[in-house]
Amino acid sequence: MNLNRAMIIGNVTRDPESRTTTTGQNVCSFGVATNHVWKDAQGQKQEKVEFHNVVAWGKLAEICGQYLARGRKVYVEGRIQTREWDGQDGVKRNRTEIVAENMILLDRAPQGGSMPRPAPAAAPAPMPAPAPMPASAPDDEIKIEDIPF
Repeated sequence: MNLNRAMIIGNVTRDPESRTTTTGQNVCSFGVATNHVWKDAQGQKQEKVEFHNVVAWGKLAEICGQYLARGRKVYVEGRIQTREWDGQDGVKRNRTEIVAENMILLDRAPQGGSMPRPAPAAAPAPMPAPAPMPASAPDDEIKIEDIPF
């Protein structure tokens, strides 16, 4: 059995960079800093900061790009992945990152903040009559894995 799971709570270190691949897939990358605090043998408080690279794909990438900003407190869960490539100078490079599978904002947006506000709606459109619900089959059950956030 193998397990590759990363769960971090920290502060976003840079505004997310969102882009779309040539195949049309959304991707968003950002950094998260976590702190480790302890007392040394002399009783002095020590602190070490770790910086994590995070990448999100698909619908989660859209959400991260829309709601995250530098300084926000965030929970990220995913798997660790290391990529290797040859740089333009011919030197082999690598990057270890967390491929996010879940993200939860842990604070409120700052005043005048980065969270988009819904546009005021004009007159509400009339609601159509509800369609009859088909009898559900066992395959129609909603699974937690199918929810995009």
